[in-house]
Amino acid sequence: MVEKSKPATLSDVARLAGVSVATASKALNGRAQVRASTREKVFRSAEALSFIPNPLAQGLLSGQTGTVGLLTSDLEGRFSIPIMMGAEDAFGADSTSVFLCDARGDAIREQHQLRALLSRHVDGLIIVGARPDPRRSLGPDITVPVVYAYAPSDDPEDYSITSDNVHGGRLAAEHLLGIGRRRIGIITGDSGYGAAHDRVTGAAEALHDAGLEPVEAAFFGSWSESWGRGATRILLEGHPEIDGLICGSDQIARGAMDALRELGREIPDDVAVVGHDNWEVLATDARPPLSSIDMDLQELGRRAAEKLFEAIDGRPSHGIEKLPCRLMVRGSTTPTH
Repeated sequence: MVEKSKPATLSDVARLAGVSVATASKALNGRAQVRASTREKVFRSAEALSFIPNPLAQGLLSGQTGTVGLLTSDLEGRFSIPIMMGAEDAFGADSTSVFLCDARGDAIREQHQLRALLSRHVDGLIIVGARPDPRRSLGPDITVPVVYAYAPSDDPEDYSITSDNVHGGRLAAEHLLGIGRRRIGIITGDSGYGAAHDRVTGAAEALHDAGLEPVEAAFFGSWSESWGRGATRILLEGHPEIDGLICGSDQIARGAMDALRELGREIPDDVAVVGHDNWEVLATDARPPLSSIDMDLQELGRRAAEKLFEAIDGRPSHGIEKLPCRLMVRGSTTPTH
């Protein structure tokens, strides 16, 4: 029986190239401390031996494991999954693996998951909150770089990236103004959410800049279709002249559209409607399809990953970065004639 040859090791490459194991590792990992002639000799030796690097060994020699942790409190995954997809797009180019853990909004579970990730020697962490309001920092004693995504840290020394909800509200109002709507109402969600207030602020600012005001102070309630239906009925009873509705979420907008149809209002001819979140399963299946503000969560995830890379490389950032939203125009604001 023919004995299978053992795969070449880093020591074999170093021996053939006439260099130390540490120098061979630095050369294969692209470190700047290695002379070009030495690097070429190491690469030729590795090619001659058909050497395949061992990721674990590379990690031990470089001090990095090529893994990062993504810790979320978003139970449904509606926000964390697109953020993770964006992060993996950025990490994929560098062959970095992502460990995803769900803290389920529980502080004790978060600490447990955090310890589990750190025990795996991850190179860094991305912390994704369940809502875009400030959350408690993990603190300065964490041994790896940390980036906060969607929900910013309450410590200005940390780096956080979140959606610009004021900008999102402004985009919604400017779009309705741009299609000629002038009697605009605002229905949004839970008043305990900073994002709800920010979206109202942005919309009100855009209306004010156009010399207008909302037909009535914004209605705060819940992030649900039932609230959207009830609030729309109340709003139209007092202001039947309304020709545009800004809704703080797509769920609210779907309820609002149901109420408008029940009241005999054509969408968008009589009343144009804009939602927020661009939750496609709701927005594209609405009747008509719903125009909505997209928080560009995949881009947010990519940006978080890029900033984590920089921090791992010794170039950390600080403070809060707000990512602009974008408008997805569909039938609820596109006139049919």
